[in-house]
Amino acid sequence: MDSMEKIYTVHARTVYGFLLARTGDQDTAEELTQETFCRALKQVGGFKGESTVSTWLCGIARHVWQEHVKKQKRRSSVEIQAGEQTDDGREEQADHSCLQDSHMLMWENMEVLKALHNLKEPARETMYLRLIGNLTFSQIGEIMGRSENWARVTFYRGKETVMKEVKQHE
Repeated sequence: MDSMEKIYTVHARTVYGFLLARTGDQDTAEELTQETFCRALKQVGGFKGESTVSTWLCGIARHVWQEHVKKQKRRSSVEIQAGEQTDDGREEQADHSCLQDSHMLMWENMEVLKALHNLKEPARETMYLRLIGNLTFSQIGEIMGRSENWARVTFYRGKETVMKEVKQHE
């Protein structure tokens, strides 16, 4: 149990950053991070050491996130068909704007955040994994199923796009 606490201490920020990049919502990312570590605890015997611990955890996190997305799609389709009723009988609208309502990070320059948010995938996810998750390019490549060089180039191009967009708004 002590070793799992150590793993959590060392890797929780990376897993959280990975999930935040995918969800765009702090609360959801925290919830999914906890679910990831619960599953990791159950599956710790299945870790063969063929990858780094952070890569293994991000793989679990990816599955947790995919399941979350499927549940949300099912929930949204049910809400759209029937509408959700509150206790007093009023219909409640489903919240489909978690990315817009989230308060991801308080960086000094809102233009940088806007530019990051406007990046297309996979550049946006690569940027978030590098900047928020503090992952190496090798780890990013492994998570994304690509090479380290691909991660470097994607990050560089994303950075160039962000810088260009910020300069246009100055």
